[in-house]
Amino acid sequence: GLRNPVTQIHAGRVLPEGLVAVHAGRLLRLPVVIYAHGEEITTWRHPRRVKAMTKAYTSAQLVIANGEFTRNLLLDMGVAPERVVIINPGADTVRFRPGLDGSALRASLGLQPSSRLVLSVGRLSRRKGFDHVMQAIPDLVRRGLDVHHAIIGKGEDQQYLEDMRANSPMPERIHLLGGVSADDLPLWYAASDLFAMPNRDVGNDTEGFGMVYIEAAACGRASLAGNAGGTGSAVLHGETGLRCDGESVAAISDALFTLLDPASDFGAQCARRAQDRAHREFSWQAVMEKTLVCCNGLVR
Repeated sequence: GLRNPVTQIHAGRVLPEGLVAVHAGRLLRLPVVIYAHGEEITTWRHPRRVKAMTKAYTSAQLVIANGEFTRNLLLDMGVAPERVVIINPGADTVRFRPGLDGSALRASLGLQPSSRLVLSVGRLSRRKGFDHVMQAIPDLVRRGLDVHHAIIGKGEDQQYLEDMRANSPMPERIHLLGGVSADDLPLWYAASDLFAMPNRDVGNDTEGFGMVYIEAAACGRASLAGNAGGTGSAVLHGETGLRCDGESVAAISDALFTLLDPASDFGAQCARRAQDRAHREFSWQAVMEKTLVCCNGLVR
């Protein structure tokens, strides 16, 4: 038999795992916990999928939402408020930490010590807003900033972004790095001066939370996020970075300048607050403790 008896069933996603968990919970008379991420609710719009998701979420004893945005989506689906708790995802705050040496990576891009590097990390998808950051770079240079933009990731927009870079008036300031190793990723955050993913909604596709903002914060970097989706739980506007209209290149350029302005320490203050918050609230230890508190004593 099992050394430790099973007391709960946890499902990392609603479909298919959540539906299976609900049936298993009924058979075994065990409480079920489902984790909700946001994107699955906004993108899986086929009526049969919506019906299956609704059945799973409303049958679970507890649904853990990754932020306020996702919680509101769950309430709209009819999940009882007392069965929904918010626990933001965690980051590896040992891997992602301040004080790492990114100087060799900066040198590999030909950056001067005074150059500012804006970093974007994520799937190369239109909703991430990397294209609009690229388009904002020439305006920032005209405003007097020696700024470069590096993008890490793979995805369906690879060719689109390559073409945009080729047609940019300043292609030498845009660096498409593709995928990088897990070991190098924290060093790229360290090499940067600011993280930017000014997300926007594309159809039903939205950003549910945005773990990359927390990774950047854990490395001591402020972030620029878009107003769409659930990024307000990851980036506190005016405190750990800025959020702006991800549809507007002008708004993105203004926000980037505000965070990079050498005449102001606003960006540095945001970075310090972001780092403190990431290590205090988003370490896996903190997430585990919150999860245990919510799940202890859970009964069917």
